[in-house]
Parts: sequence; structure tokens; C-alpha cells
Amino acid sequence: MGYSSFLKSRKELAKELVKELLHDYKYVSLLGSHIEGETVMVNKVSTAIGSSFDAQCGFVLKIYNGASYSEYSFKDIDSNVKDFAEKIKKEITLSTYLSKKMVNVGIMEDKPHIEKFSRPDTGKKYTTEELVKVCTSLRDEMLAGDKLVINAVSVIGQVIVSKMFISEHKDLEQYYTWTNGYLMCVMRDKDKMSMERSGVCYDNMEKVINELPSKVKHTIDITKKMLNAKHITPGEYDIICTPSISGLIAHEAFGHGVEMDMFVKNRAQAKNFIGQYVASPLVTMHDGGKAYNSVASYFFDDDGILAKDTVIIEKGILKKGISDSLSALQLGTIPTGNGRRESYKRKAYSRMTNTFFAPGSDKLDDMIKSIKHGYMLFETNNGMEDPKNWGIQCVAEYGIEIIDGKLTENYVSPVVMSGYVPDLLKSISMVSDDLEVIGAGQCGKGYKEWVRVSDGGPYLKARVKLG
Repeated sequence: MGYSSFLKSRKELAKELVKELLHDYKYVSLLGSHIEGETVMVNKVSTAIGSSFDAQCGFVLKIYNGASYSEYSFKDIDSNVKDFAEKIKKEITLSTYLSKKMVNVGIMEDKPHIEKFSRPDTGKKYTTEELVKVCTSLRDEMLAGDKLVINAVSVIGQVIVSKMFISEHKDLEQYYTWTNGYLMCVMRDKDKMSMERSGVCYDNMEKVINELPSKVKHTIDITKKMLNAKHITPGEYDIICTPSISGLIAHEAFGHGVEMDMFVKNRAQAKNFIGQYVASPLVTMHDGGKAYNSVASYFFDDDGILAKDTVIIEKGILKKGISDSLSALQLGTIPTGNGRRESYKRKAYSRMTNTFFAPGSDKLDDMIKSIKHGYMLFETNNGMEDPKNWGIQCVAEYGIEIIDGKLTENYVSPVVMSGYVPDLLKSISMVSDDLEVIGAGQCGKGYKEWVRVSDGGPYLKARVKLG
């Protein structure tokens, strides 16, 4: 296992193709992507083995004619490079009119950089049969854990990423892996049903496999408690967000809203609040492929820009957004290394990577003790925001009631948090010294353009509307 032999075999052809097209165009870059991986899933009645959701293999060109940019994707490079270049020139659309009438962009910077990056899985290697055996054992343990369990699911999936980026002055390669492990338990008691899940995610499959068994009992226990969970009485409450919910807030509150292609389209209010207080002075928020080692970490983005650690909010002040190269070019800013594609067939957008709040100095016990009546919220379900008007809605799988500074056995589920983004972030009054970033999810741009993301943070104390 290592960097893609397919991309290695096409590298010289890629360089030739870029060189040939540069005779006619002022800027040409080529991204080659070869993403592999396997996912094993075992439940009560079946075993499924399939390719990773991310699997793809192909190339995309970005070409500038002095007025506008266009892209051209293809599965493989024809060995007759000159004829292939002529074919591309005939088929690609480069609109001078569009540029002059609707946008105003120049040529992208192309500083010389030649480097190979690698982050391999250094742990034990497993065969498919061994992964099936591990997942089957975990499923059986959950099924035997309680008589109310009617189904149990265990999943182990690895993604193996190889990419190269070639332009006139750049020659970059990257190779890295990531493994996600999940458990899900389903229970039924007469007319009541509940479901709970747990996950473990690392760049080391052996570590995932060693840690997953420790999640079995917790998954069963929480699933059982959910059978008798009540609906929350709607109102405004003091809350403690666990890192999963802190991450959900980070992702929805100032994640999508600072993706700077939204600034170009004037679809995000954040554009007008750079340099202003939008959160409590206790709040600092990061994003970037280099900001944390998780599923969304990489060495360079799909525009060939090195990954960075971008401070979006610093001590309550909105500092900057995150951008792909073309958005940065239109806005006159420096790209942050957040240009990401769902695949080589799709456009690069400004996208989140590892998005999280920085830790503070408070202790969790003190945070809980400070609440007279409120809730501690657990496990992301889903969320959405309105970047134009700063509305937010986040759903937690469950909450535990806090009374007189103590956690009770009173569970509520689900819990919907809603409000105005600055009100929510300015209400944060305590930030723990913990930090957890969870690399288990995928995020769409609207309803499509899926990429892997992670989010998280410390425990946060805030005051919000729950329902």
C-alpha cells in the first residue's frame, strides 16, 4: 500500500499535457485523484463489503484564457498528448464575454513548489476476512448485551487518498489514509423503539479496531435509556454542549457562513462583519486541513494550495473566512487552502475541513455545578443554518437534565436548538480545557457536493432556546 501506481504511471503524460496547453493558455493546472478504500458492514441479517463512498479515479484541468476559467474532467490521459490537447481545446468553453460582463478576475498565482507528502497508516494491516470477523464479533456482543436489542450494526471503513497537482511551476503529490469505525444499536420495548450509535476515527486502523470494543456497553446503555426519554418542555435554558454539539455549532454557525464563495455571491452576512464582535470573548474558532489531524486533513487542497490553520474567530472577533482559489482571486484575498471537490468530475468550492472551537480554561465539573436548571446535550443528529440571515437550528440526539448543579437520570430526546447565531455565540460563558474533534461526517454544499469534514471543540456553557 502506498501512493497510487496509476498516478505514478500518468505523471509524465500529465506534465506533457499541461505544457502543451500552456502554448495557448496563460494558466493551466491538472489535478489527478485516485481514492480507494473498503467498507465492511455487518448487521443481524447480512454482511456487506463495498468500496469507499469517496472512491474515484480521474483528472480535471483548470484553464485560463486571459479572461475566464473553465474546467475539463476526464478519466485518463491519452498517450497521444498533442491530439488529446487539441481535442480538449475544441471541447472546452472559455467565455471572454462572461468575464467582462459578470466577473473580474486575473491569473492565479503559481509559485514554484515541488514536494511529495505522505501520512501512511503505520498500524497493523487487515484482510477483508479479518475485518468481517471483527465486525461480526462486535455485532454479536451488542446483540447479546440486552434482551431488548433487535438489531446491531458494526462498520469499519477506510479511505486511501492519492492526489497529484501539476501546473507550470508546481509538482505536488500527497498520500494519506483514514479509518472510521461505527457501532449502532436498535432496541424495542413493546411500542417503543430507540437507536444509538458510537464511533471511533483515526489515521490508524489498528487503533480503531482496538478501541471500538470499549464503545459497546456505552452504546447499549444509552440506547436503553432512550426508550424512556421524554420530550423537552420548550423554553430558554442554560446548557452544556459536549464536544460533538460544540462541533455542530461551529460547523453550522460560522462554518458555511464563512465559505467565501458565498461572499462572492453576497449570500453570507459574515462578509460585512469582518473585524467585529460576533461571539463571546471566550470564543476562538479554527478551520483548516492543517488545523487538526482528522478525516478532513490533507497537505494541499484541490487547487494546489497548501493546507493551513485558519483562525476564523479570535476572542470573539470575526477575523476571516475560508476560500478556494477563485473566490480569493475575485475578493482580492489570499486563498486559505479550502478548495475542495466532491470528485474530479465536480467543481471546486470553498469548503470546511476540520472546524472547531479552541479550548478554554474551565473545568467541566465547575460548568455543571454552575447551572441551576438546564441540560447537557449529546451527539450530533443534524443541523442547518441560513448564512444570509444568521438563523441556526441544531439537533442533538439527547439531553440530560441538570438540576441544582447535578446531572440527573432524566433524559430528553431529540433536542432542537435554535436562534440567531451571534446571540448563541455571545451567550457562551464558560469553555472547558478539553478538546475533541470528531472525524465521522460528510457535508454537502446545500443538498449535494459531498466532502468529508470533522468538527468539535471543548465543552461549552451557553444559553439557548430548546424545543
